Amino acid sequence: MLLTLEGIAGAGKSTLRDRLLATAACEDLRLGHIGQFSWLSLEATRTIIGLRAGRPAASGVRAVAAVRRDLELHARHNLAPALSLGPVVADRLTLSTACLLALLHDRPVAHYVQQLAEVTAARAELTVLLTTEPELCHARLSKRPTTRRFGEDLPTAVRLADLYEQAANAWTEATGLSVLRHPCANDLDLDVLAAACLDRLHDTAPEAARI
Repeated sequence: MLLTLEGIAGAGKSTLRDRLLATAACEDLRLGHIGQFSWLSLEATRTIIGLRAGRPAASGVRAVAAVRRDLELHARHNLAPALSLGPVVADRLTLSTACLLALLHDRPVAHYVQQLAEVTAARAELTVLLTTEPELCHARLSKRPTTRRFGEDLPTAVRLADLYEQAANAWTEATGLSVLRHPCANDLDLDVLAAACLDRLHDTAPEAARI
């Protein structure tokens, strides 16, 4: 099973991921972890680095081709081997990429979701969208010592939060797969989310994934 955690910066993805990995280890459930991109194509990597820095590609068509190529490589060379060992949690994947494209290129986010959803080997059985309020996310980020990245300012975060909602709807429409939406604003939210994810992981994990 592939589980993806989506949402704007500061929404609680890393916190939820760490809780899932720690709890899975305590419960003797082998749970892998993987990132958003493969970084296996030099051309695609250049485009992705530019997008992540807030620089649009020469064209939206070129941008989609690059990220789709990276996703195909990710599915073949990273996701498939990891999933052969048991369930995997991805910190951002298709929806995050689609939202970044929509933010920088003049097309609806549903267009990018549909394009990327065609890479069926990278479809997550469960997508969790953390709907934590942008103001709280911004407050969390302001306490971090690291330099703010593109998209982490409050106005852009508000735009991205709306794009994520649209992307989640488009994902379900394109794939038939549901998206679990829930904020991660406090410890109770974290407990609820972790329990829901772990229930699904246990239900789908093969015996071989149990340590």
